[in-house]
Amino acid sequence: MTFRCSVAAEERGDPREGTASPAPRWLLVEQPGPWSGRDAMRQSGLDPAVGDALSRRASAAGVRPMLIRRPGRTVPDSRRRWAYVDSRPGYEQVRWGEFERDAELLGLPMDGAVGTPSTEPLYLVCTHGRHDQCCAIRGRPVAEALAALRPEQTWECSHVGGDRFAANLVVLPHGLYYAHVSAPTVARFVTAYEEGRVVEPWLRGRSAHPAPVQAAQHHARLALGEDRIDALPVRRIEQRAEHTWHVVFDHDRGEVAVTVHAERAKEPARLTCSSPGEETPQVFGLVDLRLPA
Repeated sequence: MTFRCSVAAEERGDPREGTASPAPRWLLVEQPGPWSGRDAMRQSGLDPAVGDALSRRASAAGVRPMLIRRPGRTVPDSRRRWAYVDSRPGYEQVRWGEFERDAELLGLPMDGAVGTPSTEPLYLVCTHGRHDQCCAIRGRPVAEALAALRPEQTWECSHVGGDRFAANLVVLPHGLYYAHVSAPTVARFVTAYEEGRVVEPWLRGRSAHPAPVQAAQHHARLALGEDRIDALPVRRIEQRAEHTWHVVFDHDRGEVAVTVHAERAKEPARLTCSSPGEETPQVFGLVDLRLPA
């Protein structure tokens, strides 16, 4: 049988918490048609020189560049869209603009100073098959199901990280990463987000937070039975040892303190479909959790 990393990860029960790729801010660029290589910004219909320069500018500014397209094989239009998204807690926003020539993108500021504000959420599904086959095989049905519910807010996107967690769904502007989403379950994620809640069993983390905070927040949510998106703002983060973090959250009931330790998984595994060998991914263990009295 053909090896599929996402199937293997589900069978192993790979921990999802603390695996959302860091991205406090985003630049989404519409580019229909096939993305021909693993690096979509430089290997797609987008001018490679523009894609390279834009990637460098965005990365230097702490912004993650990503390609988006409508589900299905759509016909390219002369005018395409871009979006600037801020996922930082308290600063969430989406701004849209249009461009006709790729070179116009090079003049975009990386601080959200331009574009038309939007209050509509965005649902991004990774379908970047050239990066990993699982993303295409599992992602496309999810994108189609989402598009049937929210056609104007659903986009296929290039690689988001964590191929073994396909289908990967990213909900913006909050930057919520979900793992192993399936077409029959998409309504659950849409409903939860639009009600201001997370769906904890599938949540990988929030992109604006570093991995230890994502993991700590996961344990705090489980202990409190808390699913509100903004219910656990970070008060402080302390690194108490080389691989140990103490994170304090505010909550309606009082202060919540969680200590997590990063280690390597006990068993090596192939983490992508194209991986030539096995690796031991980072996982987070719970050291201590203190709830309000």
